[in-house]
Amino acid sequence: MNLILYIGFAQKDEWEHWAGTYSQHALRFEMAASGIPCLVIPYTLASSEFIGRLNPSAVVMSGFARSFQDYEVRSFDSVVSWVKQTDVPTLALCGSHQLLGFAYNQDLNRCDKLIDEPMRYLYPHEPVLNPDYHPEYYMERGFFTLDLSEYGRTDPLLQGLKENSHVFESHYCEIKSLPSEFDLLASTKECRIQAIKHKNKKLYGVQFHPEDYRLEPEIFSNGKSLLENFFTLALDR
Repeated sequence: MNLILYIGFAQKDEWEHWAGTYSQHALRFEMAASGIPCLVIPYTLASSEFIGRLNPSAVVMSGFARSFQDYEVRSFDSVVSWVKQTDVPTLALCGSHQLLGFAYNQDLNRCDKLIDEPMRYLYPHEPVLNPDYHPEYYMERGFFTLDLSEYGRTDPLLQGLKENSHVFESHYCEIKSLPSEFDLLASTKECRIQAIKHKNKKLYGVQFHPEDYRLEPEIFSNGKSLLENFFTLALDR
């Protein structure tokens, strides 16, 4: 039986709030994968043993609602270990995309804490988009233009997306250095590492949120196309 696994990175006290959002995302993943069911689990259960028993055909990892310094680094050990050894096609979104950057740019076993890596401070003339969450930093919040790299223009994940496609962003941090095991697929004006792919397996990370696409107007529907592309290549259809 084909199964999509959605790993949510909400912490225990956030789960009640985020459960409804995860369910909405899961429905969109099921639609993009032609009705294949999607199971949502917390990241603390995402061990190699447990995921192996579930035997998913594809995995999506969620964004984060808190800063990295608000997580215990050791709580990531199981999911990072699984990501590094698995061949299951995987798509990491926003915060979990940044987690790929941390995991592949350093040895997390030697880290006591992870610290957010903001894009930059706000310029004096720029508006504060979220006064309740690090208002001193620039945020990409809303639909932004995505610039495809040479790799991105040929990669199946971005097939059908044209130059200057719009995708939904909601972040103030980024991956500062492209891990050597990955190719860069796309950038925005303020954030260079917007989409990446592992050189040897179907492991993708995107800084933006394809799951938050809009069907109207059509210019904002690129996230839906990306999800369809991911599940097509994951399932070898």
